[in-house]
Amino acid sequence: MAIDPMRLTDYQARQFIEKLRWPNGAVCPRCKKQEIVSVSGARDGLYNCRRCRRQFTVTVGTIFEGSHIPLSKWVQAFHLVCSSKKGMSALQLSRMLGITYKSTWHMAHRIRYVMRPPRLTPKLSQTVEVDETYRGG
Repeated sequence: MAIDPMRLTDYQARQFIEKLRWPNGAVCPRCKKQEIVSVSGARDGLYNCRRCRRQFTVTVGTIFEGSHIPLSKWVQAFHLVCSSKKGMSALQLSRMLGITYKSTWHMAHRIRYVMRPPRLTPKLSQTVEVDETYRGG
């Protein structure tokens, strides 16, 4: 069954992100151990590490951390930005998601930040030979 990112609830979006981030179960972002206890009676998605005794959620250490925007809106924004051929402006995201321009501007910058290409290894040094090259104006 395919997941429709535009119709996810906050619970389903959190579960989706947990499966992407932790395919083998929750891992503490601080001590990197899998000795985890789900905190019952607390909010959904809150975990407690037995080793370092700290609480965490799937958003800790990600671009979602500290954001008050629901995870379902984040998943929708990722879907819209990634499926758009020519990119998507924050104003268009704002209209499509039904949230403020300021929020979508912030989201778009964070999404573009994590989608940037990785830094290349050190620049080429010493002699570099290239065939069929045109240099100059």
